[in-house]
Amino acid sequence: MFRVQRKKMVPGLNTASLPDLIFTVLFFFMIVTHIRHDAPKLEYRIPQGTELQKLTKKSAATYIYIGKPLEQLQKKEGTAVKVQMNDKYVTPDEITDYVTDERSRMMPEDRQQMIVNLKADRNADMGTIIDVKQALRRANALRISYSAEQESNQKNK
Repeated sequence: MFRVQRKKMVPGLNTASLPDLIFTVLFFFMIVTHIRHDAPKLEYRIPQGTELQKLTKKSAATYIYIGKPLEQLQKKEGTAVKVQMNDKYVTPDEITDYVTDERSRMMPEDRQQMIVNLKADRNADMGTIIDVKQALRRANALRISYSAEQESNQKNK
């Protein structure tokens, strides 16, 4: 009849599977996240447009930047309009080789849908843009997209 009653203790939380859960979430974010490969070294103000469409398949897109070097790079690079691909300044003649290399790195289903996205400064000279377009034509990259932002309804006074 007389028993010593012991207090019931709540068992501790089992944390043995916690590292597995953390690594699973980490791998999920590593697979899903797209890492930017190139950082623009050029300053460019995107022109405004009225008939805009979003780029649907970004994995098949190659980016070419056209503009003046950033302010911190102007002492070293100068202020002339430059063309950038993959973190390097290129001449319009070198674009053909770069685009061919990019196409060879893509998956076979993306090669057919490869699109070159030109991000040019609104004040860039048309001569440079025409030279880039001629180089893309020699590389058989005929799908070209121009980056633009939505035109605002307010007009400058």
